[in-house]
Amino acid sequence: MSQNLFDFDFNADALASIDAALTTLEAGLVSLIALTPDQRHELTKMGDKSEAFCRQAGHVFAQNPGVLPGNFDLAGYQRDIAALDALRPRLIRLGKLHQRGVDTEMAIGSDLMTNGLEGYATFKVAGKGQGLDEARKALAARFVRGPSKTTTPPPVPPTA
Repeated sequence: MSQNLFDFDFNADALASIDAALTTLEAGLVSLIALTPDQRHELTKMGDKSEAFCRQAGHVFAQNPGVLPGNFDLAGYQRDIAALDALRPRLIRLGKLHQRGVDTEMAIGSDLMTNGLEGYATFKVAGKGQGLDEARKALAARFVRGPSKTTTPPPVPPTA
C-alpha cells in the first residue's frame, strides 16, 4: 500500500469503552435541545458584542432588581449565563473531538481509495488471462460514466 494515513484496529474492547462513554455523555447531556431549521432561523442571535451586553445587563439587573417587572425571571437569567459558561468549554472539547473524527474518517477513505485505485490498476494488467474478467468488470463499474447531459439551447426567434 502506498498510502497509510491511519492504521488502528478498533477492537471490541475499545469500541465497547467508546460506546459506554458516549452513552454516559448522552445521559449527562439529556437536557440539550434540538431546534428545527425554522426555529434556528427565527431566533434572536447573540454574537460577541451582544454577549458583552447580556453579561453587563445581568450585572445591572442584579444590582437593581426592583426596577425590573415582576414577571422578569432574574434567577433564570442568571442560570442561563451560568449554563452558557458551563456548556461552552465542553462544546469546544466535543467540537475538537468531532473534527478529529471527521478528519480520521476522511483519511481512512483516502487510504482506501488511493490503495484501491493502485490495486485496481495492477489488477487490470496482471489479471488478464487469469479468469478474472468478471471481477475486473465488477470493479470497472465504478468508472462507467452515465449518458452525458447535453442541453439543447432554446430556439432563437427570427428577427423581423
